[in-house]
Amino acid sequence: MTDDRRFMALALSLGARGLGRVWPRPSVGCVLVKDGRIVGRGWTQGQSGPHGEAMALAQAGEAARDATAYVTLEPCAHFGRTPPCSMALVKAGVSRVVSALEDPDPRVAGKGHDILRAAGIAVETGLMAAEARQSHEGFLKRIEDGRPMLTLKLATSFDGRIATASGESQWITGPEARRLVHLQRATHDAVLVGGGTARDDDPSLTVRGLGIAEQPVRVALSRRLDLPLEGTLARTAKEVPVWLVHGPDAPEARRAAWAETGAVLIEAAIGEGRQLDPHAVLAALGAAGLTRVYCEGGGTLAGSLLAAGLVDRLIGFTAGLALGAEGRPSLGAMELAHLADAPRFDLVETRPVGPDVMHLWRSRS
Repeated sequence: MTDDRRFMALALSLGARGLGRVWPRPSVGCVLVKDGRIVGRGWTQGQSGPHGEAMALAQAGEAARDATAYVTLEPCAHFGRTPPCSMALVKAGVSRVVSALEDPDPRVAGKGHDILRAAGIAVETGLMAAEARQSHEGFLKRIEDGRPMLTLKLATSFDGRIATASGESQWITGPEARRLVHLQRATHDAVLVGGGTARDDDPSLTVRGLGIAEQPVRVALSRRLDLPLEGTLARTAKEVPVWLVHGPDAPEARRAAWAETGAVLIEAAIGEGRQLDPHAVLAALGAAGLTRVYCEGGGTLAGSLLAAGLVDRLIGFTAGLALGAEGRPSLGAMELAHLADAPRFDLVETRPVGPDVMHLWRSRS
């Protein structure tokens, strides 16, 4: 591995530390190198803190002059919650900037690189671009497609069931798998469930047991807002954010009652079968700023998202037990008549997690 790739790989690993904590901003990593020595490192700090470049420059101080900056995304060129990073790099006197990707955000879109070049700074782009696109997938998808990246998680028996016929589901997978799920929640902006799961399981959807204070937004879909007002989501909505996506026909009384709990109400269009349209739901979540969403079912919602081609990453936790045909399936109806119509995914990783197996897949589309 060349030095340039090694330093960019480090910048990407630093940027990953902010995933799930910085939306709607990208989590950018930056490494400053002078005479072969790292003089500054940084990554985007929260939703209003400094960007990765600013953090690295503050750490480097005067050592930033004539240094090379390795940045996982084009330095910004606009005034927002923080000053433009491109101008900060110019002011610090760096001599070279290596960035993995151009930022498609219209407020940047090459302008950051132009500012650097106009100041006489050597600019190189495209190093580890494929890896950077994966790291920034949520941000890029929101800017380019108007929706967040969607990860669908399914925890099932060997024969693809999520519960017995009576509805018993705790626990199909072991504690190690459940702990990893909490870590995966923490790297996403929001955790999403359907109304059936919210009613039947009364989930908290929080990150627990990892010492992580910042919580993802908890999102539940309910066309008519017919979720229990005495449930966990309602009781804790003022402590950890709860967003409810509903249809235009949700009763005003239910809207008022849920607003009183502190929940944020988001209206989305109705699609086929008089259910919330999955494309409209994700577009609404993207418009609200989310870049990475972790969906935990249930089966009807999971099936509709897959059928709509909206699942970008598929994570399966498979346990070594079988529940039989009478068990509840992990996916609802997808109305597929031909194999060619089924969504296909490429295997990225498989590994044991305690007594279970985790497999990660990425969409081919």
